[in-house]
Amino acid sequence: MSTKRNLQVIIMGLAFLVGGADIASAATWQQTHPRRAQVNHRLANQNARINRDLASGKITATQASQLHREDRAVRSQERFDASLDNSHVTKAEQRSLNQNENAISKQIYQDAH
Repeated sequence: MSTKRNLQVIIMGLAFLVGGADIASAATWQQTHPRRAQVNHRLANQNARINRDLASGKITATQASQLHREDRAVRSQERFDASLDNSHVTKAEQRSLNQNENAISKQIYQDAH
């Protein structure tokens, strides 16, 4: 295997591990509230899209890293919002989180095309 291909495989593996850690840590939080579940489901889907685009070569490791970082920021905001209201996210907070996710989703699409 070429050095470039080896590097791509290593980077994909690391991105998968980082993305998987985000999902695993999200599972430790109480997510029974429907708005939290919706936000976290979208984050998981975006994480999978980023990893898929990285694996297929549509985006670079640098782009994937930046997108994962932005997703983690949304997840952190969701957790903070929930911590203020007995593990719930208000409708306004959900709207704000979804707007942030929409912006990241557009970046994923633009980077891959």
